[in-house]
Amino acid sequence: MNSLEFTRQQATNYLQQALENPNAQFRDGQWESIEALLYRQRVLVVQHTGWGKSMVYMLATKLLREQGCGITLLISPLLSLIRNQIEASERLSISARSINSTNIEDWDAIEQEIQNYQVDMLIISPERLANEGFRSKILNAVSKKLGLFVIDEAHCISDWGHDFRPDYQRIVRVLDTFAKDLPILATTATANDRVVNDIKQQLGSSILIQRGTLVRKSLKLQNITMPTQSMRLAWIATTTLSLHGSGIIYVMTKRDSELVTKWLQKNGISSCAYHADLSATEKTELEQKLIANDSKVLVATIALGMGFDKPDLAFVIHYQRPASVVHYYQQVGRAGRAVDEAYGILLHGDEDERISEYFIRNAFPTREIISNILNALKESEEGLSTTELQKAINVRYGKLEQALRYLSLENPAPVEKLDRKWQATKTADFYHVNEAKIEQITATRYAEQQQMRDYMSHTECLMSFLQNALDDTDIQPCGKCANCKPINALLTTANPLLVEQAQVFLDRSHQLIKQRKFWPLGFTFNHHDFKGKIKPELQFAEGLALCTWQDAGYGKLVYEGKELENYFSDVLVEACVKMYQAWHLDPAPKWVTYIPSKRNPELVANFAKRLAEKLNLRFGQVLEKVKDNESQQNMLNSFQQVRNIDGAFEVIIPTREEDNQYAPCLLIDDIVDSGWTITLTSALLRQAGVSTVYPLVLANYTQS
Repeated sequence: MNSLEFTRQQATNYLQQALENPNAQFRDGQWESIEALLYRQRVLVVQHTGWGKSMVYMLATKLLREQGCGITLLISPLLSLIRNQIEASERLSISARSINSTNIEDWDAIEQEIQNYQVDMLIISPERLANEGFRSKILNAVSKKLGLFVIDEAHCISDWGHDFRPDYQRIVRVLDTFAKDLPILATTATANDRVVNDIKQQLGSSILIQRGTLVRKSLKLQNITMPTQSMRLAWIATTTLSLHGSGIIYVMTKRDSELVTKWLQKNGISSCAYHADLSATEKTELEQKLIANDSKVLVATIALGMGFDKPDLAFVIHYQRPASVVHYYQQVGRAGRAVDEAYGILLHGDEDERISEYFIRNAFPTREIISNILNALKESEEGLSTTELQKAINVRYGKLEQALRYLSLENPAPVEKLDRKWQATKTADFYHVNEAKIEQITATRYAEQQQMRDYMSHTECLMSFLQNALDDTDIQPCGKCANCKPINALLTTANPLLVEQAQVFLDRSHQLIKQRKFWPLGFTFNHHDFKGKIKPELQFAEGLALCTWQDAGYGKLVYEGKELENYFSDVLVEACVKMYQAWHLDPAPKWVTYIPSKRNPELVANFAKRLAEKLNLRFGQVLEKVKDNESQQNMLNSFQQVRNIDGAFEVIIPTREEDNQYAPCLLIDDIVDSGWTITLTSALLRQAGVSTVYPLVLANYTQS
């Protein structure tokens, strides 16, 4: 037996150990990829989810370390992926460590282990490459003695990838600091020809491409158009109960993940909401509950993302249409990896177009935001922190962070961060946004959405459509989808009675208005004696919003009343009466007031009067608008929003005791967004002596 045969036999033994299967053998392409890495080549593996891409770099790491090579540096985009990879490494006795935002207390110990050659694999996110401390302390130390460099989910490196992440651009620059013969592995399940060619251009034309078929033989695909949320909720409640096993329902927003979860729970279906705002510990617990089949359904945003592995997942349902065929293939491909049959159902609703348009339009920072940032930084000799930039520029915090990251990743970069402050570089004077590239990528995103529309209306094999869209070469009818075999199809209609119940549920899905605990950091009022922490005696009590702006049902009525008719209908009055009656406030409000407007003085006032009459509560106007300020909707961060309303309102409390103006009150407004107007007016009312303030608004304006 020659050395190569011996090495392959070793690798096979390790494969069987990792899979806990004494009969396991390599799939086509797995050993060839490992072998190329052992010969210090660069390899791109494009294989469907569940093929075993992680096994390639795990076994390559094991074999390279046994040959005396340095550690493996693995770039992985999500914490859930990192957790899975560390667990997998333990089965092969590979010492894997991760440096990420959830284990700060372990960093020093991990750094010491690396220096003592006790770590086989270091796993980081691409964002970690931007950390100056990581680069100086750890990256510089390991870069000269790396054994293998791995880019997991490598489609993120491409501008044309469905999940392009700007921080992945750092990877190509870091490669220039490594040895030229360092073996490099890039893996992805979701790359069409354009993405493959882009990765090839960035990693070198000599890269070995290992690409397999994308067909998922166990999946029964089906598309169903259900315009309203109530129809989809009713269908989901019925269908998930009828399906064996557990599964995932993908939604586009955090709000919908919580909404669908509550509906399923209301119908006796064990379910949990999964989204980006959960802690790493909470996410892990929810993943494990689904893996153990302790939850029937995990209602998830794309925060569940890449790398989640449950081989017996029985179904994946999309509550809304995803951004692209590639997104859809990646997500629906989580089902049926180790079972003979699984369902992949795509539901399409009226709000899909609005949601997709929002995400496409907000994918890149605008030229105006970039120009304002650069001008502000060029005018500051010492640089500006993110908070200071918000004071200087009217821009949302998320948009500011997006623009700063975008600019810092340009080459050469017009901005840099030094000692927690952003500074303009020499490049800033002649920097120009590559608008042609942005327009090209945006056009691609619109084309991807059109492809999803085409998929929804496709009348032939659905799996073949996905394969063709991903440039697969081995395409043939699957024989299982609803088009190939209609007898396999699930019901395409919802129970009318359950649809009615779902609409009632939606109408009663009121949203809590969160209290602000602090005034904006560093803000100084010119007209009020407020600063720092908002005292409890100045805060409002719990508040409620009837609905979400423009959502089906009441959301559309609020939009029509505000934007089209200049009058809120009696239907909204009655809905707020029902919401109030179910609220059971204690102490109960004794009167009603509202937040006035100079632009439209009658709209909210009229609604508040009619509501007060229906509630049999006294109506009183005690807030006056004394400054004709800008619309709060045009103010995009907390500093700008509070500055805009500083001095805009005054409270005039009548002295007549019989009016009982100091008793608890309802404070009415039409829209809540940041919540600062309600926070300030409530503080003024409380300061004037009102004992309790309960905000009640018609709609919450949110995109989350």
